Amino acid sequence: MNADPMLPARYLVADTRRETHDSVSLRIVPAGEPLPAFRPGQFTMLYRQGVGEIAISVSGDPSAADGSLTQTIRDVGAVSRALCRCEPGDIVGVRGPFGTGWDLESAAGHDLVVVAGGVGLAPLRPVVLGALARRAEFGRVVVITGARNPREFLFREQLAGWADDPRLEVTLTIDQPAAHWHGQVGFVTEPLARQETEPARTIAFLCGPEPMMRFSAEALMARQIPAASIRLSLERNMKCGVGLCGHCQLGPLLICRDGPIVDYETAQPLLAVREL
Repeated sequence: MNADPMLPARYLVADTRRETHDSVSLRIVPAGEPLPAFRPGQFTMLYRQGVGEIAISVSGDPSAADGSLTQTIRDVGAVSRALCRCEPGDIVGVRGPFGTGWDLESAAGHDLVVVAGGVGLAPLRPVVLGALARRAEFGRVVVITGARNPREFLFREQLAGWADDPRLEVTLTIDQPAAHWHGQVGFVTEPLARQETEPARTIAFLCGPEPMMRFSAEALMARQIPAASIRLSLERNMKCGVGLCGHCQLGPLLICRDGPIVDYETAQPLLAVREL
């Protein structure tokens, strides 16, 4: 097994799936020695030869029996574009696992509230998959996900299946009205504010644009859910993945090492500082 965290392991692209007009999921399998097991919420540094590497969260079941990883990438730059254009049979480099996880184990016995905005559903998908795999360990499992329009939802077929699953309480909402959309309209904070919660037994998981996470966290705290029970995934410019380069610093935190998953009690004062 590769012991050097700066040396990419070779992975083969097994499948690709177009999620939206600018987002693609890659299922990659080890082409040699696999990396250590990932936990939900952790990320890889994903490398495309000759272009570069970027931090990408694992969006599938990180404990897949075949050792595969599923990673969902949005085309926003040179490296992400090159990765989105990968085809089955291509080789990519993978470093990891890096960062903190969602720690679903410590949430056993609680109600779960999962709030995702846009591509923020990708890092949260393993939370829902994990909760379904161990459904008897949790109380209510509430999933609220938002997008700009219906075409921007990731994993649309799976979302439809989740919406029909009696073990989940799923709400999909879009920012503005759209033709042929009969679901909710508005930001995720609106259905979130309507949730009946038991503060002492609720754990919340948030991922999406930073303003969305702040407003969602405040909506949860208004329902008396403690900041320490609200977990969110932070994003900064990660370059090394191991806390050496300092590019991802947020106050006293290095997000690649101390995050990306932190509780809102830790994040709240840092996110309130404009310069950070």
